[in-house]
Amino acid sequence: MARILLTTIIHAPPERVFDLMRDVDLHQEGSSSTGERAIAGVTSGLISMGESVTWRARHFGVWQELTVVVTEFDRPWLFADEMVRGAFKRMRHVHRFEAIPEGTRMTDELEFDAPLGLLGRLAERLILTRYMRRFLEDRTAFLKAQAEAD
Repeated sequence: MARILLTTIIHAPPERVFDLMRDVDLHQEGSSSTGERAIAGVTSGLISMGESVTWRARHFGVWQELTVVVTEFDRPWLFADEMVRGAFKRMRHVHRFEAIPEGTRMTDELEFDAPLGLLGRLAERLILTRYMRRFLEDRTAFLKAQAEAD
């Protein structure tokens, strides 16, 4: 199992950061490098508890689809989404938001298992964890800029 923990200070209130993080349109805008698009489920606006979205994106030069469902939701402090269909054996992404004097401390915790047993674990260590960390960092930097813009 691979685990990525990313903490970011954002100079905006938790309610704003929380809603921007679950905004499907903003997610698409911030993932332009992979051509990520919502193609099923919630395809625009804010995603909420029990709702799903299917993303189509190009990773490693291959078009892939990933469906996630929101499994935990406590606005504006936490939401989690879990893969129900896609390339990973398992994936869970928890988003936590904490009010601090500077605004919000946002913590992303992404856990995933690659398929293919030993070969998958090797791919996690050599390629996937670094790739997914960079993807999260880029998306978070975009979200931070949006949240702090007003």
